[in-house]
Amino acid sequence: MDIVDFLRSRHGVATTKTLYTAGFSRRALAKAVGSGRVARLHRGVYVSKGADPDVVAAFRANGKLTCVSAARFYGLWTLHDVADLHLSCGTGLARRRIVHHGQCIHPDHPYLPVAGVADVLLHALRCRPELEALVMVQAAVSQALLGPDFLRSKLPGNRNGRLRAIVDLVLPRADSLLEVLAHTHFTRAGLEVQMHVDVPGVGEVDCLIEDCLIVELDGETHFEAKQVKKDHYRDNASIRGGRLSLHYYYADVVYHPQRMVDEVLEVLANREAGRFGPFRYIAGPPPS
Repeated sequence: MDIVDFLRSRHGVATTKTLYTAGFSRRALAKAVGSGRVARLHRGVYVSKGADPDVVAAFRANGKLTCVSAARFYGLWTLHDVADLHLSCGTGLARRRIVHHGQCIHPDHPYLPVAGVADVLLHALRCRPELEALVMVQAAVSQALLGPDFLRSKLPGNRNGRLRAIVDLVLPRADSLLEVLAHTHFTRAGLEVQMHVDVPGVGEVDCLIEDCLIVELDGETHFEAKQVKKDHYRDNASIRGGRLSLHYYYADVVYHPQRMVDEVLEVLANREAGRFGPFRYIAGPPPS
């Protein structure tokens, strides 16, 4: 493999030790630098054009990316883009546009200046708002990167009670961040919620609320014509089976959760009051 291609496989940055371990000689490295294809970032670190700016910044600061800045390296869900860089720096010195986190105590990323997933999540739990931290933890659990019990064991005592409560919101299974967020909002409204329920005649649904209302959480694939048609037939089947059905999208769950909850409560109240139609339909021949 060419040295530039190797660097690109490492997000454009690598240490001298990494390059030598990969089989590149001192001469090959010097030649790449001399040709301008590779540049020396600082002692012992080399970069290629188009290197990942966050990884470069971590090397410059002699730190490790962590919290939300490390989420993408582990495929963790995030709710919002964050402008500041979150680092665990050996010096702990304040730097402009850098949020400094504490020491990393778990194994790091194998070749990038990125904290290990355990430290990333512990830092996020202490740093980010509740729901932002929750979706990161949920993504890690869903990928089996670690388990909730492990995180709880790292958060002992009364002072970490709030953080353990966030971990307690994690679901055994969540296929998207919408599911864990919706479950949190609905249960906090006092509703009985079952996730990933197999409803006869309909199939598996995202949420079944109070055993009578199906709530589907639709991602981008649900805008495809084939999927829209499938969803409509599933809605028909759920109504024939005596259950109502609602659909919500990313913006509803993430940006307007209270409106979503209020609508669900309104539908449940109307159902309880028998307001879904003034006439009872009786199958059979029309009256003569």
